[in-house]
Amino acid sequence: VKIEDAGFDWKILGPDVEDVDYVAWQCDQDAYACSGQKCSAESILFAHENWEKAGLFDKMKENASTRSLDDLSVAPVLTHTTNDFLGHTARLLEIPGAKLMFGGKELDNHNIPEVYGAVEPTAVFVPLKEMLKDENFEVCTTEIFAPFQVVTTFADDERSLVIEACERMSNHLTAAVVSNDVEFQTAILANTVNGTTYAGRRARTTGAPQNHWFGPAGDARGAGIGTPEAIKMVWSCHREIIMDTVVPSGWEQPKAT
Repeated sequence: VKIEDAGFDWKILGPDVEDVDYVAWQCDQDAYACSGQKCSAESILFAHENWEKAGLFDKMKENASTRSLDDLSVAPVLTHTTNDFLGHTARLLEIPGAKLMFGGKELDNHNIPEVYGAVEPTAVFVPLKEMLKDENFEVCTTEIFAPFQVVTTFADDERSLVIEACERMSNHLTAAVVSNDVEFQTAILANTVNGTTYAGRRARTTGAPQNHWFGPAGDARGAGIGTPEAIKMVWSCHREIIMDTVVPSGWEQPKAT
């Protein structure tokens, strides 16, 4: 049996709001595809307050509600029981100002054994300044290898607090800066140290590091996946920033996976 290890990954949504449907879909895929059991799962979302005003959180909730055991867009959680998951959710909700955005419940009508987790895709909102308090920061940045994320918002004058939160985390793995605002991109990228970082409107946490190359013309014989050279390039502590800025016109939301 092979189980992929976790990674606590952050995503920041900048002040420039556009393509809300696309960003909401990508947030859903990043956090909840494979029931959050992937090293690139979106664990914490810092959204500029403009995105909340634009209805992003409602769209995220709507997307999460379409996930189901029937098509395995929700699946058993292998490394946390349902009680573990719900206990962590309850602990976060004790933080002043915290609230359950959606989820936070056991799946209905399932036969998943108790040794595993059976939970709905979940998001808990925690105010940024409360999150940064010493007594709250560790629990807010605890990796839950399951369909779970912490969400917060920030104003223009709170950007430094977002950077502080990112730099206080113990792991600096995959990250995403969802913004086509060059000044905002530069401020975040210059003051964080994550390895593989996607930037631009289509930025995501879910994506193989770009130096896992997949071979010319799809020929597997030219691929660098799992080879000694690819492994050294991906994990040798260099930094990779991938720009992905334009959502194609006429984009249609795919089915959840």
